[in-house]
Order: sequence, then C-alpha cells, then structure tokens
Amino acid sequence: MNDISGVLTLKISIVIPHLNQSDMLEKCLQSLAEGSRKADEIFVVDNGSAQMPETVCNAFPTVTLLRETEPGPGPARNLGASVTDGDILAFIDADCLADPAWLETAHTAMQDTTAEILGGDVRIAYVDPGRLTVLEAYESIYAYRMDRYIAREGYTGTGNLVVRKAVLQDVGPFAGITVAEDRDWGQRATAKGYQTRYVSGMKVYHPARTSFNGLKAKWDRHLAHEYHSATTRRFGRLRFLLKTLAMGLSPFAEIPRILRSDRISGIGDRFKAFAGLVRIRFYRMRVMASLLMGRDPEQVSGRWNRK
Repeated sequence: MNDISGVLTLKISIVIPHLNQSDMLEKCLQSLAEGSRKADEIFVVDNGSAQMPETVCNAFPTVTLLRETEPGPGPARNLGASVTDGDILAFIDADCLADPAWLETAHTAMQDTTAEILGGDVRIAYVDPGRLTVLEAYESIYAYRMDRYIAREGYTGTGNLVVRKAVLQDVGPFAGITVAEDRDWGQRATAKGYQTRYVSGMKVYHPARTSFNGLKAKWDRHLAHEYHSATTRRFGRLRFLLKTLAMGLSPFAEIPRILRSDRISGIGDRFKAFAGLVRIRFYRMRVMASLLMGRDPEQVSGRWNRK
C-alpha cells in the first residue's frame, strides 16, 4: 500500500532473542522506542532465562514476550518470526542498541521492491570513547564486519538483519545450536538466489566483550563449526591444517589494515588493537590444533544455554 507521497507502507516486526540479559534488553528496547521509525510490533523471545524479563517487556506497549524452550537463538528467532504480522522482519540482539535511524533506514531501503535481505553496520558501543580498552580497540576493527561477511561469505549477522517475511519463509527456519545459525541461514538464502545488500546507514551498536573469556567462547563456537564443516569436504582437514599453521603469522600481515582503519584513531588505540589481535590469533591456533588432534568439536563449542 502507498501513502499520499507514494511511499510504500510496510509493516515492520522486530524479533529479539533473549537469555539472561534483562538489563541490556531494557536498553535495547529503549533505543528502539527512541527511534525515528517505530516498529509496528516487537517480540522478545526468552530462551531459558533464570527469570523471564516480564517487568522489562511490560514497560513497552508494543512488546510481546514469548518463550522458546528449545535452546539456541535460532529457534528463538523462529518462534518470534512465526507469530509476526509484518511484511518485513527485523532482527536485533538483546545486547545491542539500535541507532535512532536504524528502522527508518531499513524501511527506506525496502522501498526498492527488489531488495530482499539487508545487513547493516555493527559498531562497538564504547564505555568511555576517550579511553578504549584493548578489547574495544580490537573489536572495533575485527568484530561484526558485516560488509565483509556479505561480500565474501554470502551472509550477514542476525544481530542486524532485515528480511522480507516471504523470503524468510522460502529459505526456511534458522538452525539450532549445532551450527552458526546466521551463516547457515544466510548461505542457504544465497544458494537459493537471494541477494543480501549491505546498508551502511542501518546501524546498531554492540558492547565489546569485557574479558577475553567471552571472545574465546565466541571463537570456540566458530572454530568447532568450521572444523565440523571441514571434515565433510574433500581435503577439508588438510586445508584446516594449513590455516592453523598460518594463524600464528597472520597478525603481522594485519598491521597495514590496523594502521589504515577508520574505526579507531590514535597510535595508542591501534597498538591496543594489535595486542588484542595477537592474543586471540594465538588462542585460535591452539584450539584449531587441538581439534586436529582429536578434541571433540561439541565439547569445544559448548552450548547456548545448556550444559
């Protein structure tokens, strides 16, 4: 339907998976409430929290709280998507903050009827912009690079994903915790011929991890999934071995990128980014080596919310 200005009127539904992050969820919902374009409906899908975030959700009139017992953000998103009425589905994570223009930018981009899937820019939300931590500096350059994921790997992260509901229904549901569900879904969509567009103005902000343990847990999941995938392909283990051997030297090849990046400024923050890169790349190399030597990938990957 068009309004009098000729703009398509699209109903937008937001789906947010949640697990034990009620404080961050409240900030996320507040950022959405302050946006220049409001969602028509918001579904928060709890995935096994110690306490349901009822008080938080009840403070926002357009929010409906659901519960998904199957562990994993993918199943939580599937439940939310299944009950929406929107033409457009927007996915954001409970620990993200939406830029005031996030949904308006997405709505504008979807005025092009050939647009099918949108991925936006994910930036780090700094605690103190004048004094970055090592992890904030590192993740500013290396985390959440949706433009690269879209161009090189055919998917975008589900923490900033906008898709036509008909496309989601055609591609099928998000997978469970045994795979990286955002990559899996995005690459299935690409294989079916759908295109993901990167929209730089569609921004959300994600806090940097507060400890290296959180970053290690992320890479444990990704490396376990990558190794499992490698074992299903011809010469996959050999390629995985070569990548493991190259990991130790890779930080030095990244120095030009760190020096040129426009995501941080100042030599001090660039040095912090390099220090963080060295530490995490050597950790990744050790985990990859352990997988090649027989460590159980499922034990490495852990669980979304179950032991």
